Amino acid sequence: MNNFILSSLIFFFQEAAATPADGAMSAMKEGLKHPDLSKFLVVGALLFIIGVAGVLTRRNIIVIFMSIELILNAANLNFIAMSRYLDATGSAYALAGQIYTVFVIVVAAPEAAIGLGIVIALYRNKETIWVDEIDLLKW
Repeated sequence: MNNFILSSLIFFFQEAAATPADGAMSAMKEGLKHPDLSKFLVVGALLFIIGVAGVLTRRNIIVIFMSIELILNAANLNFIAMSRYLDATGSAYALAGQIYTVFVIVVAAPEAAIGLGIVIALYRNKETIWVDEIDLLKW
């Protein structure tokens, strides 16, 4: 795990490694002030991977819903990053990522409310929030 974190930090500060030693700190600060598209996409991918891992490995239905929200937020981050990139290039599709993000947020709010309602109903009927103990659809 430490090697993964170290390699991620090296990726984020790669501009500093390309400059001489005396200007490394200023280049690192400049790289953090103005991140490029790849940094946003890497953060979005990490959030997406954490969300998928949470959905696949957890048994608590609340944690599963939070992981789904994390996946949706990772997609939103990627949409906004691509929108920012397309805006910088002068593309006519620069607002498309922001529009998709608004649609995802509009869909995620009722999804969270309905999901919470289902969780409360399941807890009242089965008195558990563990997914493997919920067997209402079995014959």
